[in-house]
Amino acid sequence: MRFVGLDLHRRTLEVCILDATGKVLARHSVACERNSLEAFARAHLEPADKLAVEATTSTWAVSAIFRPFVAAIVVGNPMQTRAIAQAKVKTDEIDAEVLANLLRCEFLPEVWEPDGVTQRLRHLTGVPSALVGDRTRFKNRIHGVLAGLLVVLPEGGLFTAKGLAWVRALELPEDARGTVDRFLRLYDAVDAELESLDAQLRTLAHHDDRVRLLMTLPGVAHGVALTLVAALGDVARFSDGDHAASYLGLTPIVRQSAGKCYRGPITKAGSSTARAMLTQAAQHAAEHPGPLGAFYRRLKKRKARNVAIVATARKLVTIAFLMLKNNEPYRYARPERVQAKLRHVERAAEEAGKSTKPKTGQPPGSELKDRLNRTYARVGLPEVKGPQIWPPGERRALDAAGAREFAEAVHAPPPRKGPKPKVAELEA
Repeated sequence: MRFVGLDLHRRTLEVCILDATGKVLARHSVACERNSLEAFARAHLEPADKLAVEATTSTWAVSAIFRPFVAAIVVGNPMQTRAIAQAKVKTDEIDAEVLANLLRCEFLPEVWEPDGVTQRLRHLTGVPSALVGDRTRFKNRIHGVLAGLLVVLPEGGLFTAKGLAWVRALELPEDARGTVDRFLRLYDAVDAELESLDAQLRTLAHHDDRVRLLMTLPGVAHGVALTLVAALGDVARFSDGDHAASYLGLTPIVRQSAGKCYRGPITKAGSSTARAMLTQAAQHAAEHPGPLGAFYRRLKKRKARNVAIVATARKLVTIAFLMLKNNEPYRYARPERVQAKLRHVERAAEEAGKSTKPKTGQPPGSELKDRLNRTYARVGLPEVKGPQIWPPGERRALDAAGAREFAEAVHAPPPRKGPKPKVAELEA
């Protein structure tokens, strides 16, 4: 067996091939484009070879090209490859050789390889943040032009329906008017692309059971749910929710030695997009009357607001992990809010002509007596445990959070519809 290290860059690929004893057999430099990579693979790779490459932008595309020609490809975590990061002499040739040696000695920290569906979700959920950044730049440009002319902006903001109509009708010097109109056209174009992409994401959310499950969480709409599913991938690879939160960089840095222990800020490892979306969701979840909102309010009394928000985002991940693992929706959701969120994504699928009505969850003859489970059955989600079978520990936790009354209220029987009044009674 030979061990091949690949040092991947945007334009070139440095290759080092070792034998089982660590002897360098060959070095190559290849242009990083499909035809050159395929030609190199046919000429120099063997079916028993094992390849090592660090995770970067084009890693999965290069891996897909080389996979038919070799026995295995191991993708290493660049944040953990200390032998390369801390080397005194660092060149592309040395990096490729170090990767090959780490693979040969089975010391290469491996990353999980996402499947095709997860890769597509990661790509699509990363685009909105880029478009929002572009739209924000155009907003700032328009604000800058108007501020330079000492224009007083209308109340309520410039980028509302009323504010946009006002700025389009505003009399400005010819050059300033032309500049503002250009930025407005670019703003409208980006806004239209965002709406189109959001409709596509809502359609995807409607057809993904994992996403619909996560949308029962307070503060989590289709965008956050899709981003979280894309970032986590297969949740079975995590032993618990704490490891899932650590994977997304929401756990603190810990430095412990002898009797001293230092806890710093969060690690910020993993997907920055998922982390940003989760912190936004946590700000909405903080206002929820259930135990998740109570967790934030309790922490807010003794910590800074940002610390409490990040801790709530971490709590969201741990709850989401359990929901995905057990295929169970959130037990303390507001039924009307869940129905509104799921109906929102269903409408996008209907407009795209790709709507499939979810199965109504219960078999004929069964009766769901509480509001939340009736809502879940209506939208095709699994049933959750009601208050009558909650374990004592869950009841104590709800009591401690002051959320027991709310939790039981969402599981209360729906109001009975009384008999219709007679005509004479209505007239009276």
